[in-house]
Order: sequence, then C-alpha cells, then structure tokens
Amino acid sequence: MATGGANYRLFWQEFRRTFESTGAIAPSGPKLCRELARYVAGDGKGRRILEVGPGTGVVTDAIINQMGPADTLDIVELNERFVDALRERLETQATWNRVADRIRIHHMPIEQLPADEKFEVIVSGLPFNNFPVELVQSILAHLERLAAPGATLSFFEYVAIRRVKSVVCKRPDRERLTGITRTLSDLFAKRQFRQECVLANVPPAWVHHLRYDG
Repeated sequence: MATGGANYRLFWQEFRRTFESTGAIAPSGPKLCRELARYVAGDGKGRRILEVGPGTGVVTDAIINQMGPADTLDIVELNERFVDALRERLETQATWNRVADRIRIHHMPIEQLPADEKFEVIVSGLPFNNFPVELVQSILAHLERLAAPGATLSFFEYVAIRRVKSVVCKRPDRERLTGITRTLSDLFAKRQFRQECVLANVPPAWVHHLRYDG
C-alpha cells in the first residue's frame, strides 16, 4: 500500500517531470482538501461525483470521507503514473476499497469523458494557470456539459499566482495569463457563489465554488 511519504515522493517526481499538467508544487493540505470537498455530502439519495486531476489522491480521500452510501465517484487523470498509484490505492487501502464498487478511474483527458452522463458534484485539481487559454476554455466548456442542473464545481488556485507570474514571465506568457484571468473572471461573474481563502496550505490557496443553474 502506498504511504503518505511515497505519495509525496511520486507527486514531486511528476511535478518535476510534467510541470505543465501537474502544476501544484506539493499535494494539497488537509484544510484545502476538505474545502474542495465541501459540497460532496448530499441528502443520501445518491449523487454522481466527478473528480478531475486528482494526482495521488489526497483530495480523493476527503471526497470518499464525504460520500453517501448511494453516491458514485468517477476519477479522471491524465498522468499514467498517478493513475497507477490511484488504482493501487483502490485495491489496497481500506477506506478506498470499501467503496471500490462505486469508483471508476479513467485514464484520459477530461475532454474525452462522454457527456451523456451528468454529475451533481465536480471537483477539479487541474492547474488552469499552467495551460494555454484555449485549453482552459475547452475544459471549462466540457465541465459545463458534464454538469447536471444545479451541479457544483469546486477548484483552487494559489493566492496571487497569476499576478506573481506576470511580473517575472516573458511577454507571451504574460499575455496567456491575462487571457486566463479574463476567462476565469467571466466565469466567476456568472457562476461563483462562494470563495474561500485557505491560508493553512503551502502555498495559501483560493477555493472557488461555482453552480450550474438548472
């Protein structure tokens, strides 16, 4: 069974190897994980939950802890080594194994997940600030297609990350970050209903909670 230390080492290795798609500099801390999973707990009637970009699964732990007895969880991860680690945890870790029959792990880009089934809760760990603007827009559009009426989307970004990057980066990257800021600002104006700052994380992070109207 993978230990916390092993998960951290794997995360750090993949951060150095695939920075653009990994993005975070360390696994999310406990308070950030709990905030991202804030809207997972439901009314017990059974809801479909989607997690995108789980990495080694630290946020997945918080999601599983909040799942009801009839809830299902679909996990989408692009990084093959993370997928292997997630599948190992599903087989060997008791808290995961007890809900294994209600969890599916998909090794693919999120844009390839069919939109014929809708999700009531979406949690994303994707590093939008590392992506081209067009990819951010494509992912956000597909998440909206995957969302059931009234669904929530929760994701995070590090505090002031775009502002800091804009100071030190070259012009093309600065223009890219400006485009991402514009894209996310438009989304927040339409969809965001809650925003929380998690200071007890390295680095501190904003968590954005959005709702897709029915």
